Amino acid sequence: MTERLYLLNYAGGGRVTPFIMNCAVILLLISRCFTWSSALYTPERAASKKLKYLLELPVSADVTGQRGDNVTLPCILRTKPSHYKVKWTKIEPEKVGPENIIMISNAHEFKPYGHLGQRAFLRKAHAMDASLHLGRLELEDEGTYRCELVNGIEDESVTITLRIEGVVFPYQSKDGRYRFNYQEAKEACAAQDGTLATYSQLYRAWTEGLDWCNAGWLHDGTVHYPIIHPRPVCGGELPSGIRSYGPKDKNNDRFDAFCFTSQTSGSVFYIAGAFSFEQAGHTCKNQGAEMALVGQLYAAWHFHNFDQCDAGWLKDGSVRFPISNPRERCGGIPEAGVRSFGFPDKNTHVYGVYCYR
Repeated sequence: MTERLYLLNYAGGGRVTPFIMNCAVILLLISRCFTWSSALYTPERAASKKLKYLLELPVSADVTGQRGDNVTLPCILRTKPSHYKVKWTKIEPEKVGPENIIMISNAHEFKPYGHLGQRAFLRKAHAMDASLHLGRLELEDEGTYRCELVNGIEDESVTITLRIEGVVFPYQSKDGRYRFNYQEAKEACAAQDGTLATYSQLYRAWTEGLDWCNAGWLHDGTVHYPIIHPRPVCGGELPSGIRSYGPKDKNNDRFDAFCFTSQTSGSVFYIAGAFSFEQAGHTCKNQGAEMALVGQLYAAWHFHNFDQCDAGWLKDGSVRFPISNPRERCGGIPEAGVRSFGFPDKNTHVYGVYCYR
């Protein structure tokens, strides 16, 4: 005799009606549920599977370098299949379109791709070494890289994070606060020897003491500002942290910029005097130099502890001075940093000048 199960069905309006279901049907549904549940967990199991061909990298396998350095991103084979390819890519979650392939190689051939590929090659320190050597680091090279081994229909990969040592600096238009759309902010940073900072770079700068009450564009098109000392005009009673405006309209919304720069190949020096902006330019030229960019001054302050308690012209028309040893008569602010006098009139105001050579 076939067993039947009586269930109650809520029909609305306070009415409950019985219906009958065959136990075999219930067992079939339960079986399907287990099948679906198993499928849901497949990606997690795949993510945690043991590597067969590549050595697992330690958790701390980040690589750090300064602009201009040569670095090696580690990737070591555990075993070498008979026929395989190694593919290196830079992971760019924000990018729409094909992945950023750096190179593809097998046991015999090496094919580079794109701008990164022109500065890359496999180290090949030994037979199992698939590590990527990346030369002449640039600001935009920071990010996550994937080493992928492809063996027929099998593939597995490891990821490595490359971090560029540098400094984040806020930048404002000479026309005042909140004048840049996204593209203009990007161009403004490039003009000052920098690039738009990433969120990770801004976060690191905040942990190192950056406290700034004006919102600025970041590399991914979001808008943020870092606060260490909460105050009424900067988020009120909210705790310290990175304030977020979220994604904005890149064409129409306007903010300042947070730029990122790194070590430079030259040096910044100060020439005392009472120069108009034009005279300051000639003064640097007479020394075989040019007026320093804002990013170059920040790099000198950050990497070389440049300390000069004298205001000087920079190439963008702003007047600033770097302080590594804070004191009462050098801005009166207890934290080290680069002080700014804004953008004075180029003809009626006179200062010294910061040159770069």
